[in-house]
Amino acid sequence: MTTSPNRHALTMLNKVPEVTLIFWIIKIMSTTVGETGADYLAVHVGLGTATTGGIMLAFLVAALFLQLRASKYIPWKYWLTVVLVSVVGTQITDALTDGLGVSLYASTSVFAIALAAIFAIWYRIEGTLSIHTIVTRRRELFYWAAILFTFALGTAAGDLATEALGLGFRVGVIAFGALIAVIGVACYLGANAMLSFWLAYILTRPLGASLGDLLSQAKTYGGVGLGTVQTSIVFLSVIVVLVGLVSIQQSLATRNAIAVNE
Repeated sequence: MTTSPNRHALTMLNKVPEVTLIFWIIKIMSTTVGETGADYLAVHVGLGTATTGGIMLAFLVAALFLQLRASKYIPWKYWLTVVLVSVVGTQITDALTDGLGVSLYASTSVFAIALAAIFAIWYRIEGTLSIHTIVTRRRELFYWAAILFTFALGTAAGDLATEALGLGFRVGVIAFGALIAVIGVACYLGANAMLSFWLAYILTRPLGASLGDLLSQAKTYGGVGLGTVQTSIVFLSVIVVLVGLVSIQQSLATRNAIAVNE
């Protein structure tokens, strides 16, 4: 009778949400918001890549400060940080490609090596890459460093596939969605769960970016024509609703655990 409350207590110590369908929906939508939001601020508002990157980086530092100070997983703090990491990760790749002229082949390779190095150091020091045991400050810092580079890598790889290799938005959505589905099936059949998670996490970035471009770009460019503002508003609204739902579920679970202990 004590296993359920104990399991709940362990989950509350972990700073990362459980991987559920809602988790993946919010993740993909936050990725789309990162793509459309960054484009809107940099291009349509006219802030430029450098100014947009600086502003978003300041917001990210503030959100990450709140996230690190929390003693447990708090949905709105966690997902606010993810959305801002998405924007900053996009800006890093855009700055290298558009500002410095670094090829997408080079940036994709560099980010892949950097991410592999983070995982190697993380595993060497902690002995695990599990997202179910983010219960110390050091593990959480490793986690967020990995998250940032998955967004940067996903952005570079996605742009490489849809632009440099000419897949386009529609094919990009289908291709990256299919790859994630294959990883899900492989995991179900016994593939390494942590490897499957991180591969899927990386691929949600180009999937979300392709989806964002498909919805926001004009029909003459192969998009639906919703525009970056409307696409961002719709996806942000869905994210807010889902995070609110998760928060309510967490609150009810906490009350139930307290009631059982009493």
